[in-house]
Amino acid sequence: MPSSSPTAPARSARYSHTAIALHWLLAAALMALFALGLYMADLPFSPQRLKLYNWHKWAGVAILTLSLLRLLWRLTHRPPALPATMVQAMPAWQKWAHHGTHHLLYALFFAVPLIGWAYSSAAGFPIVFLGLVQLPDFVPASDALAEALKPWHQISAYALAALAGLHVAAAFKHQWIDRDGLLTRMWPGRR
Repeated sequence: MPSSSPTAPARSARYSHTAIALHWLLAAALMALFALGLYMADLPFSPQRLKLYNWHKWAGVAILTLSLLRLLWRLTHRPPALPATMVQAMPAWQKWAHHGTHHLLYALFFAVPLIGWAYSSAAGFPIVFLGLVQLPDFVPASDALAEALKPWHQISAYALAALAGLHVAAAFKHQWIDRDGLLTRMWPGRR
C-alpha cells in the first residue's frame, strides 16, 4: 500500500476531474475577461471598442453559465475534506478565511456578470449572445439606473480579482511554505 507524504494528499483528498476542469476553466475565463475589461474601458469610441464590448458581454454570459454549472456540481458532489493534519495545523482565522473566501468567490461569480447584464440593459444595449440570440433585458432602460450600476460592475469585478488573488496567494503559501500538498488537490493531471 503506497504511503502518502505531506506534499501528496491521498487520492480521496483530491477533487474530481470534473471539479478540477470547471475550476481551471472558470479561472482562465475570469482572468481573460478581467484583462479584456481593463483594456477596453479606456479605448476611444470605435467599431473595435463596440466589438470588444460585445465579446465582453458574451463572455460574461458564458461565465455566468459556467458558474451555474460549477455551483450545481459543487452542490451535488461533496468536495473532499481537508486532511485532518492540515485542519489541526490551521489557526481558526485561516479556517474562517478559507470558507469565507470560497463563499464570497461563488457570490461574485454570479454578482459580477449579473450586474454587468443589468447595466447593459439599463443603458439600452441588449445582449445578443454570439450575435445570434438576444437575451431578455434584465432591467428596464434607465439612464439613472445605468449610471448607478456602472461603478458596481467595476467594483465587484475588482473585488473578484482581489479575492482570486488572495485565493492564489493562499494556495502558494500552502504549497511552498506549509508544504502540505494543498495545491495538488486541485492541480490537473494524473491522480
